[in-house]
Amino acid sequence: MTTEPAPDLLTVEGLTTQIRSGGTWYDAVREVSFSVAGGETLALVGESGCGKSLTALSIMGLLAPKVGRVASGAIVVDGTDMRAASESQREAMRGDRLAMIFQEPMTSLNPVLTIGFQIAEALRRHRGLSKAAAREKAIALLERVRVPSAAERIDAYPHQFSGGMRQRVMIAMALACSPRVLIADEPTTALDVTIQAQVLALLADIQRREGLAVLLITHNLGVVASVADRVMVMYGGDVVESAPVRAFFARPTHPYAEGLLKAMPRVDRVQDLAAIPGTVPTLPEMPEGCRFQGRCSLRQERCRERPPLVPLAGAPDHAVRCWVRAA
Repeated sequence: MTTEPAPDLLTVEGLTTQIRSGGTWYDAVREVSFSVAGGETLALVGESGCGKSLTALSIMGLLAPKVGRVASGAIVVDGTDMRAASESQREAMRGDRLAMIFQEPMTSLNPVLTIGFQIAEALRRHRGLSKAAAREKAIALLERVRVPSAAERIDAYPHQFSGGMRQRVMIAMALACSPRVLIADEPTTALDVTIQAQVLALLADIQRREGLAVLLITHNLGVVASVADRVMVMYGGDVVESAPVRAFFARPTHPYAEGLLKAMPRVDRVQDLAAIPGTVPTLPEMPEGCRFQGRCSLRQERCRERPPLVPLAGAPDHAVRCWVRAA
């Protein structure tokens, strides 16, 4: 008996997001497409400035209108077309069926409100719970994410928690209303490796029990290898490689993806780390065609034209955007 595949809970098609700089709108995310099924984790990786967090903010509908806008594409969350929805409908989705763990809890949590108030706020807004019922649920959520002495610490302020505990609070807030789709933007940044492992194990356990679709944004390939099912590499707003996690680590194909892996320390061998030369260009300086061409050792004349994202021969689920490597 075959098991039916889980339905896609997040679908993004042809997403183009623009950022305004100096009075000009630039494509910061270009025609990005992907889907994430229930129980699946898709890792979005790349250097800072490659469009990862901007993709997440586009999905959440949290772009500042004066400087950012979704120019084209479709975003469907648990059957709801987010682009066609009104702002009130999007507000009802955020924190309910769609939730996000932000990158730095100390700047995301309100320093003058207690932890309990901030967790209970979503429950009162989306579930209509009374103050007492929301408080009781908030304590249960803190216990669920393994915050010790939750009943006593619920009235504490963010600065009274360690970095790892603040991240657990952020997870509790995101999971308060049992979302279907969870976006985790660098959820282990600035945590030591022991706490990082605990947070990742906690997220994996919750996902397994509740069947969440998780979009994990990270630059840590070690995290990707341990928790992701699929990997999507972004550079300059373009998806340059997409593959199942094992295929990606066994055969990184795009020069940028290959460079990222070569720059990662290995415990099984002693070798010099190979740095990728240069930095990600600013949007006004972004080249036409392949956006990685200015840093690529395989650059050719045709790289001035934008290559398509195409499957590799014999690997239909492993796609690469490169004139040289996908030939």
